[in-house]
Amino acid sequence: ELAGESSRQLDGQLEDLRRRLAVAAPDDALLGDCFAVVREFARRELGTPHYGVQLMGGLAMARGMLAEMATGEGKTLSATLPTCVAALAGVPVHVISANDYLVERDAAEMGPLYRALGLTVGTVTEREKDPAARRAAYACDITYATAQQIAFDYLRDGLVRGRQRGGLSLQLERLHSERPRADRLLLRGLCCAIVDEADSVLIDDAGTPLILSGAGDGRDQRKIYRRALRLARQLELGRDYRIDGRGGKIEFTSAGRERMEELGSQLGGLFAGPRRCEEWVARALSALHLYLRDQHYLVRDGVVEIVDQSTGRRMPDRSWQSGLHQLVELKEGCELTPELETRARISYQQFFRRYLRLAGTTGTAREVAAELWSVYRLDTVQIPTRKPLQRCDLGTRLLPTRDAKWSFAVERVALLHGHGRPVLAGTCSVEASEELSSRLTARAIPHQILNARHDATEAAIVAEAGAPGRVTVATNMAGRGTDIRLAPGVAESGGLHVIATQRAAAGRIDRQLYGRSGRQGDPGSFETIVSLEDEPVAQYWSRPVLRLAALLAAGGGPLSRMVARALTLLPQSSEESRGARIRRGLVEVEEYLDDILAFSGPRE
Repeated sequence: ELAGESSRQLDGQLEDLRRRLAVAAPDDALLGDCFAVVREFARRELGTPHYGVQLMGGLAMARGMLAEMATGEGKTLSATLPTCVAALAGVPVHVISANDYLVERDAAEMGPLYRALGLTVGTVTEREKDPAARRAAYACDITYATAQQIAFDYLRDGLVRGRQRGGLSLQLERLHSERPRADRLLLRGLCCAIVDEADSVLIDDAGTPLILSGAGDGRDQRKIYRRALRLARQLELGRDYRIDGRGGKIEFTSAGRERMEELGSQLGGLFAGPRRCEEWVARALSALHLYLRDQHYLVRDGVVEIVDQSTGRRMPDRSWQSGLHQLVELKEGCELTPELETRARISYQQFFRRYLRLAGTTGTAREVAAELWSVYRLDTVQIPTRKPLQRCDLGTRLLPTRDAKWSFAVERVALLHGHGRPVLAGTCSVEASEELSSRLTARAIPHQILNARHDATEAAIVAEAGAPGRVTVATNMAGRGTDIRLAPGVAESGGLHVIATQRAAAGRIDRQLYGRSGRQGDPGSFETIVSLEDEPVAQYWSRPVLRLAALLAAGGGPLSRMVARALTLLPQSSEESRGARIRRGLVEVEEYLDDILAFSGPRE
């Protein structure tokens, strides 16, 4: 009905909606009217009106739910519907994106729609340090930012407010203070959040608390780091300690404890105490054996930078706690950074539960739907695809060794590349991506590599991955938020083929990678290639089981594929359960601290 109206008539409809939203919470009828107006503005300003499935996703989010929409179905455009409804009602909206690039891209692409509706849009990124600029961005009707930026600004506001956090006291302060605290606050409050790639933010990032820190005096600590590392290197694996591959822990033997006590007494200080000595040596052994270069971290220009295990992206502004980061720096011969002192902390679980209204969208949520409900009270709704899926699963191939796996993967890439099909090969670490890249180079197969070393060009590389014969090697960061559109003629050759070269820590991450093919009804296919020497498989299963699996896999055929699935999915399921326990434990610890410290005011 709105398509034939003039701009003046449409503006009149918009003003009527503003009046109705100002006096009543939107019911289904009012939501329908709002969606119709926003959709018509999107058609005129962006040239892309919302499809039916996008309206369904928007409705789920407007009702405070999490909409699971397949890759390429237009989650960004769908999120504009609940965003506009809340903003038109005068509610400040935070749209949470996965990284700074997506923050700027989405704000720029959706900006014409918001401005046509009379709404202001701001962005908050890591590059912008000026408090005044951040305050102006948060003062807009709609603010695009990453969860990390908003959460840390929330913690900074907590330090500004101090223990007197009542709104009235802050307003009264304006009467007698030249620089009242209210004028130094960045945020206007936690009113409404729409979280894009919600499983990445609310689940994958939720196992690590956010800590606002300041540099402390690390002169005395440097001796401790060096002594702990020296002592750890004097212990022998197997005799003095074991490494629990499943739990990722260091376990000392009785002989190891005796050896530590002997060496610690010679060093004196805190190492003379068995408990503290064991804590520091376990930390040093973890730095030596459990935290691996080009997998858990990179060394760039003499600086240790953590790599996010769920996305493969660098996190240069983060560090490990309790001296672990400094021990890794010492192991790598880098200059030691001072250990940071905690000034405020919060977890994503705590932070997002403080929003008055929370909703979101993602492509992979059903595996963690129960956790999303128990922690955030977010119901998950699966939205159907606009067109039937044509993606083909070619199964899982099991090889006896890593070398055999890489050789087979290269042969598959060469075959598909020769047929003119684009290939996206996914890996679980920087090291693995560079191993595959070197083998492709040896075969003279042109390709692009995308990992934490090349994340500045991420979007451009991913966006071009659908060209004929294009080969892209990427870590798990591949494609979060960026569509891979097929070039002309590619669909006729079979579309994009995805190769996963190892099971990720969670099935959701694998499904995200597979979902890069078969976008919006395009043809596509995917397969998984694993080996018995892959870390999750080798650590989970005993040697007799692995030898039997090697015999069964050697025959090929359906039996081999069934064995491969069983052998790789069980370690993955175990890792998913372990991650869920860590996140649940963090919630329980914070709830416990909130209870016992309730008399002292807000803990963060």
